Amino acid sequence: MSQERVPIAVIGGSGLYEIEGVEIIDEVEVDTPFGKPSAPIKIGKLGDRRIAFLPRHGVHHELNPSQVPYRANIWALKKLGVFWIVTASAVGSLQEEIVPGHFVIPDQIIDKTYQRANTLYDELTVHVGLSHPFNPMLRDVLIEATKAVGLTVHERGTYVCMEGPAFSSVAESHMHRQWGAHLIGMTAQPEARLAREAEMCYATVALPTDYDVWYERDEVDVAEVLRVLKQNGDNVRRVLAEVIPAIPLEKEEECDAYHACAGAIVTHPDAISDEVRKKYAPVLSKYL
Repeated sequence: MSQERVPIAVIGGSGLYEIEGVEIIDEVEVDTPFGKPSAPIKIGKLGDRRIAFLPRHGVHHELNPSQVPYRANIWALKKLGVFWIVTASAVGSLQEEIVPGHFVIPDQIIDKTYQRANTLYDELTVHVGLSHPFNPMLRDVLIEATKAVGLTVHERGTYVCMEGPAFSSVAESHMHRQWGAHLIGMTAQPEARLAREAEMCYATVALPTDYDVWYERDEVDVAEVLRVLKQNGDNVRRVLAEVIPAIPLEKEEECDAYHACAGAIVTHPDAISDEVRKKYAPVLSKYL
């Protein structure tokens, strides 16, 4: 495995490492306490910046949203030295003004998942704050990059993360709208929570592909979803080519995610075994 630190990661569909100007220089397998990540991680370079690329659903999209090894993915990126995580996620729109093909940089989330392991810390009690699940510092970079490319971007939005893999019922879709939500998706949780637990700066580019089932039609047309997603592919790559050079690497310690676990460990130090300390050293060494 390459020893040089990789500070930036992009998580999304396979192919997102095909960004103009990015040279793929390595591919690494990373072992974690939670098993293997979704796929081998590609390491790329844009100028003097090293980037890790991880297809969330596997190389051939073989993992449905409930099967994604979220803990292994976050842990593997942490081991590589990643702090800044940019993700891309296909979503449904719950608001008429958010037209399929637009971009959204969500700022809030509602977690409706129920099958997924949602903490890195099975042997400790760690209560991180998640008031801003999508980091404001990184969100600003994504917003400005999307504007620079000339795309229509919605600068805020609440993302409902459902379990899936089936789409919503009509009643659920209307309920989510009544909650004031803007987007419905299946992958931002527990990804955002785990990134916070790992003291990593996390934000998402959400790509609306459809209007869910509240608007005009009472079922999601998967073929149409795939068509819009393909259309968005080039735009996502253009945005990421702007994002990567603009991430403020020098401000890592100024980002609140850098200190997310400070004061969050409730377990008494005397109750934490050497084995547990060793397991969590890649994340919590400065506190244990």
